[in-house]
Amino acid sequence: MPRQRTKKQDEQLMKRVLSLAALIVAMMCAPLAASERGPVTNLPMPRFVSLKASEGNVRRGPSLSHRIDWVFKHRNMPLQVVAEHGHWRRVVDRDGAGGWVHYTLLSGTRFGLVEEDMTPVYKTADTNSMVVAHAELGAVTRLGKCDDYWCRITASGAKGWVPREKLWGLMPGETRE
Repeated sequence: MPRQRTKKQDEQLMKRVLSLAALIVAMMCAPLAASERGPVTNLPMPRFVSLKASEGNVRRGPSLSHRIDWVFKHRNMPLQVVAEHGHWRRVVDRDGAGGWVHYTLLSGTRFGLVEEDMTPVYKTADTNSMVVAHAELGAVTRLGKCDDYWCRITASGAKGWVPREKLWGLMPGETRE
């Protein structure tokens, strides 16, 4: 006849099972946490940067021997870094087109692209405040402070606030001080 366990033995067994389950979950999450950082820079992945130069070759692979697929021709254009390899960063633009760019062509200074034509730029982070300008579709704007709903931008001498959903160049939930 099988021996009956005591309540204390049941509690100890449950603690062991829960400890083992927590260890398994931690081991499964470890690769996910590691993949959230770039293997070269240890910076968050993906992340946004901008094109430092007025022109930047976009290559098919991460070396000078790879073919140039096209050339980015807009200084300060925001790009999203999605991979790293040595001195090369795989970037994508707002349309999802991408390739490999040498890291010296990129800057950590943050810019955004206006997603809607004639987006009102408000004096304060309030739709009832004065409109100081209108931003055209695709306008490159320097990003300032961003909260859950608004971003302060500077473009062509105008400064003001736009709803963050009108901009491309921010990670979901990202805030900036």
